[in-house]
Amino acid sequence: MIVKPMIRSNICINAHPAGCAREVERQIEWVRAKTSSRAASGKGTPQSGVSDLSETPAEGRPRPSAVLVLGCSTGYGLASRITASFAYGAPTIGVSFEKEGSETKSGTPGWYNNRAFERAAAKAGIPSFTLNGDAFSDEVRAQVIEAAQKMALQFDLVVYSLASPVRTDPDTGILYKSVLKPFGKPYTGLTVDPMTGKMSTMSAEPATEEEAANTVKVMGGEDWERWIDRLGQAGVLASGCKTVAYSYIGPALSHAIYRDGTIGGAKKHLEKTAKSINERLAAEYGGSAWVSVNKGLVTRSSAVIPIIPLYLSVLFKVMKEKGTHEGCIEQIERLYAERLYAGGSVPVDADGLIRIDDWELDPVVQKEVDARMEKITEENLSEYADLAGYRHDFLAANGFDVEGVDYDADVLRMDTI
Repeated sequence: MIVKPMIRSNICINAHPAGCAREVERQIEWVRAKTSSRAASGKGTPQSGVSDLSETPAEGRPRPSAVLVLGCSTGYGLASRITASFAYGAPTIGVSFEKEGSETKSGTPGWYNNRAFERAAAKAGIPSFTLNGDAFSDEVRAQVIEAAQKMALQFDLVVYSLASPVRTDPDTGILYKSVLKPFGKPYTGLTVDPMTGKMSTMSAEPATEEEAANTVKVMGGEDWERWIDRLGQAGVLASGCKTVAYSYIGPALSHAIYRDGTIGGAKKHLEKTAKSINERLAAEYGGSAWVSVNKGLVTRSSAVIPIIPLYLSVLFKVMKEKGTHEGCIEQIERLYAERLYAGGSVPVDADGLIRIDDWELDPVVQKEVDARMEKITEENLSEYADLAGYRHDFLAANGFDVEGVDYDADVLRMDTI
């Protein structure tokens, strides 16, 4: 069969097996090259490759030795797992909830990504194990602990990169649903269809108190803390263990719908939770907990947020012109090499947050983005925005528009890569 993207309401509902695999390979190739470049300069990551996992870190720099990635299959979570293994040689366990491909029907992109990662890790001799299941459940927590014990791993890095519309509380069995809504009054913002370039407005009604509380239950820090508690109780956290969760703040123009809305409320709870986890890890393991605020990038969820697709299209153009644009793998490699494992204390802002959105929120960049947003129309979209770049990222997240893949070739089965 010939597999083409199926797009509904700014969401791609299928994936291309070969494209997903090639995109994972591209990220691995990039991080290996970047690691070699840093090693050659004497300023970066511990090793120039992963063939010798016993290699001493360059200049005495630390490195992760066993990594758990919760939400490992796409975006920042996938990049975190790739960087851990292919920049540092670290064994990993990854957890994500994916739909498997069948002979004729597409699986989720993450299902293909996980298989591609496992294949590459096995080829490189790097231990890895992937669990397909609900990371919010205690059953999956128990399975991760069992796998870590069988692999004789104690995690010195736990990455929390979960994004889900629903979560079942393990104690009560109650299913909570998150919403992306503003507070107080409706929010209306421009958006753009990445495939056609057509601009329109999107609106969101204000959230109720119950919706806000439910969103915190799903997207806040409660589950992250439960993970650290259970891992600690099971004895699979290493001395000096670090844990990091990912967040987004974004520009002022999106704050009403994001940072100051329901999702922002959940992220603020996540940041508060980091402080309590940090106290425990510091006392018991000499460890630490962080929230990393990352750059805005194209994801399955960001494509349906009012203003965000148009903003990102403009942002990408501005940052590419300035030579500061990054994708997921570039962001996470920088997080590891220049923040978590640079040696010494981890640099944070006044609120204790790691900021790798620093290039996005550079005042010079934001001033130019604001100026273009005021002028932009469908007619001048190509002048002020990088819609082609946004479209590529949108498609590549599902295995389409990836260089080196023949999209006219027959895909014999959708359950292989």
